[in-house]
Amino acid sequence: MKQDTSTADFGAPTKAEGTLNRRDFLRRTSLVALVSVAPALAVDQEPPAPRGKVLDAHQWRTLAAVQDHLLPSEPGAPGSSDIRATAYLDGVLADPELDPETRSFVLSGVGWLDELAKEGDGQPFADLAPGVREDLLVRISQSRSGDRWLSKLIGYTLEALLGDPLYGGNPGGIGWAWLDHNPGLPRPSPQTIYGRLGKA
Repeated sequence: MKQDTSTADFGAPTKAEGTLNRRDFLRRTSLVALVSVAPALAVDQEPPAPRGKVLDAHQWRTLAAVQDHLLPSEPGAPGSSDIRATAYLDGVLADPELDPETRSFVLSGVGWLDELAKEGDGQPFADLAPGVREDLLVRISQSRSGDRWLSKLIGYTLEALLGDPLYGGNPGGIGWAWLDHNPGLPRPSPQTIYGRLGKA
């Protein structure tokens, strides 16, 4: 079945009410996700500023704001910026083997989110106060498209948290250290990571 990547109902609530689960959800699910992380194409070790391989400056800033809100930095616990989640996501979107509809869905969500933010507060999402961001993210989580969009961002954030640093996230194994996780051996090399394996 073809995946529905429409954002037509992005801000329209469904009958099912719900709230966002952030750090506690990520920590619980990351223990399961450790065995199923799908790495993306490698990205540069330092994030581009302010533009990525796919993301323009505005998209980068907006997605970073969403990811920072979903996984904020806390004492003793890494946040989105610490694990380079947006740089990792940019690498995922640059992967030529990524489903084009998935890439379009993620990028389209940025536009829809900003439209809703400007309708309510006259500012783009990245400029909103934390409480207003929370309210808006909860609102879109109650629509099918919005919930799916946030779920994708959470999934990619988990990959950045748990994947090998060679893939652009989890610098220095900061996510592994937080979870007290031993990644095991052998780890991939630059020649054997996804996207380069088998290529001259």
